[in-house]
Amino acid sequence: MRDSAERLVAMANDIANYFHSDPDRNAGIDGVANHIRRFWDPRMRRKIVAHLAEHGGAGLNDIAHAAIMRLAASSAAVSPGPAPV
Repeated sequence: MRDSAERLVAMANDIANYFHSDPDRNAGIDGVANHIRRFWDPRMRRKIVAHLAEHGGAGLNDIAHAAIMRLAASSAAVSPGPAPV
């Protein structure tokens, strides 16, 4: 089974591949960051930001990497998730 950070990297890269066709690179990066902000659980966002901090974002393509850096700079990346059950 794949490590969860590795899976999140693959997911971020898939999203970035979709937005890669945008001729405006910044718009593509914003699209990836907004998608992750809107649709990923806060725990997933924290894990991918931690991967960026701990491993330099190893495995992320350039657009995904830039988007995760933007998330890391925003409060959306570290907002608390649901309370543990």
